[in-house]
Amino acid sequence: MSEVHAARRAALRAHCSPGDGTALLISRPANLRYLVGAVPAHAALLLTPGGEDVLVGGAVAALRGTPDDALRLLAVDGDTDPAATAAVLAARDGAASLAVEEHHLTVARYRAVRAAGGGLPLGDLARAVEQRRLVKDEAEIAALRTAAEITDRALGELLESILVGRTERHLALELERRLVDHGADGAAFPTSVATGANSGSAGHRPTDRRVEEGDFLTVRLGARYRGYRCRIGRTFVIGSRPADWQIELYELVFAAQRAARETLAPGTECREVDRAARAVLDGAGHADALGPLTGEGVGLEMGEDPRLAPAAMGRLGVRVPVTVEPGVHLPGRGGVRIDDTLVVRPVADGGPELLTITTKELLAL
Repeated sequence: MSEVHAARRAALRAHCSPGDGTALLISRPANLRYLVGAVPAHAALLLTPGGEDVLVGGAVAALRGTPDDALRLLAVDGDTDPAATAAVLAARDGAASLAVEEHHLTVARYRAVRAAGGGLPLGDLARAVEQRRLVKDEAEIAALRTAAEITDRALGELLESILVGRTERHLALELERRLVDHGADGAAFPTSVATGANSGSAGHRPTDRRVEEGDFLTVRLGARYRGYRCRIGRTFVIGSRPADWQIELYELVFAAQRAARETLAPGTECREVDRAARAVLDGAGHADALGPLTGEGVGLEMGEDPRLAPAAMGRLGVRVPVTVEPGVHLPGRGGVRIDDTLVVRPVADGGPELLTITTKELLAL
């Protein structure tokens, strides 16, 4: 991967500093992971106009001996801000200006960087790295695919166990343990287990409520593997047979999710994906149940671009992984969520690639 990281840094430099003497300072952790690989916390990366790549941080010495020969490592003590040190290096290197990630730096850090630069003009790198992260290469997609496989396996094992009487909190902890047992770095986001009246709520945090017969059980989880994250969401019924209202609501959400998934193709407007799901729910009187978006991009972070929302701009591209995650929550009764992670592919390649393959049949557990 060292050659891949070096190539990414070279492409970023060519795009953002095409011979104008601008040095680039990257501080956002996910962007550092994309450009360097796994790095210690609180590091910063400086790309100088002269072509030197310098990783600054309190524990970067531990990376010595890694195969990335194009990367210079500079260790600083724990009280020193790596971003400020990088600004000093940029000034010494004769940079004409320094572009920083303003959307990541706090006001205090921005001022520290400006002071350390000794009058070096600061510009905004904006979201240049995030835009380059949007389209994944096949190695990144392979990592996402493995994360999804781990997630499916952990969820499948849970469904084979006895659930009645166990708390939401206990089930969530067990799922996260199973993710790690199967090779994940950890959970991609806080695992949500919701039962009864809590089910179907997008932001539900597990409680000590116990699983009961007749409950809807909604599970949302994902593995993090080599930094890459996925999401799956499934809803089940506890007991021998779901009630009629549960079947009706589940079929509605399933239809909305299917409608959105069928729009995933290169060139589709992002808002059209949202519109497809929202139209199905609107027709059943649940227009406001979907929330602000139908899905979002995933990769080194949850909630990357693109946003699949009513006012979203832009179009889907090839090899862009997204979630499709509609849901309906009925206050006091519960609800349904069905989430998948997919990769946008052209029809010639089989259409969207579904990474999370746990059945979407309404199972009675």
